[in-house]
Amino acid sequence: MNPTSTIAYLGVAVTGALMLFWWSPMHNVAAQKITKTKPAYGLEKPLREPTVFAQGVISAGEFDSHPAFTPDGNTLYFVRSTPNFNFWTILVSHFAHGRWSTPEIAPFSGQYSDADPFITTDGSRFYFISNRPVSGKSTPDLDIWMMEKTGAGWSEPKNLGAPINSPGNEWYPTIAANGTVYFGSDRQGGKGRTDIYRSRLINGNYTEAENLGDAINTQFNEFEPLIAPDESFLIFMAGGRADSAGGFDLYISYNRNGSWTKPVNLGSKINSSGNEYSPMISPDGKYFFWTSTRGFAESKLEKRVDYQELMNRLRGPGNGLGDIYQIDLDVLKIEK
Repeated sequence: MNPTSTIAYLGVAVTGALMLFWWSPMHNVAAQKITKTKPAYGLEKPLREPTVFAQGVISAGEFDSHPAFTPDGNTLYFVRSTPNFNFWTILVSHFAHGRWSTPEIAPFSGQYSDADPFITTDGSRFYFISNRPVSGKSTPDLDIWMMEKTGAGWSEPKNLGAPINSPGNEWYPTIAANGTVYFGSDRQGGKGRTDIYRSRLINGNYTEAENLGDAINTQFNEFEPLIAPDESFLIFMAGGRADSAGGFDLYISYNRNGSWTKPVNLGSKINSSGNEYSPMISPDGKYFFWTSTRGFAESKLEKRVDYQELMNRLRGPGNGLGDIYQIDLDVLKIEK
């Protein structure tokens, strides 16, 4: 989450503590039939177009973003932000009786700006970012925090400390199968305003953060790294590039023998003239989720709307604030 950006920067992903399994045009996912044998987000029919997720409940016309599912897919954490992006709260919803429940503020959130929920595949750990005090002292920056699963819910949040956290801001932690943490940071020494870094886990300790280099980071902004479990590919958000569809777009880069390939724009089904961010793959590896600020005002209206129609659009999904989208993962055509 970048407080200097005009978009929600709240990373979400599902991964293992040491084992990561990342595996609109607005359709209403919530209204589609979901079988008992599928996870709550699972659908019987292919989902080939960008589709608003759980319209009216999760994507409710507010500034909604960054979904993080528990391993069974029946509990969802996500972020709801103020329209001016100066306060972020993590909400939780549960799937029961064929529908998602009305979201509530997660027990650990609601006082400070909290974002980027990230749950391990075994459900044992929960990562997020926050500007909450560290050791009782207020802090001007955002750090990465972690909670462990307990019988009563989640433990008290623990600041990860150095070398992952720095005097600057840290965002969007995701973890590879070998324990390497990928995250965004505006710490000193970067190539641009915000870069993507990684910290390797060696003998139980994290190494100094390593900038991913010129292949990924530029003089502009790179955010929200979604790392594959085997580190074979990286999906991330970037701005200022010549092939951008508009604002911030999502890109993919492949790890070829230790070097990152030139990032490729994920294309028009994922990116729009608005901002796209929070790349995430469902726990079952079948769907791609992300957030988009695309809205009805991006194109000319086919006819004049009356007052009620206007208010419905302004107060509903597709109003340009931010909605969570879902699509079949294979639409991305990720290389093996």
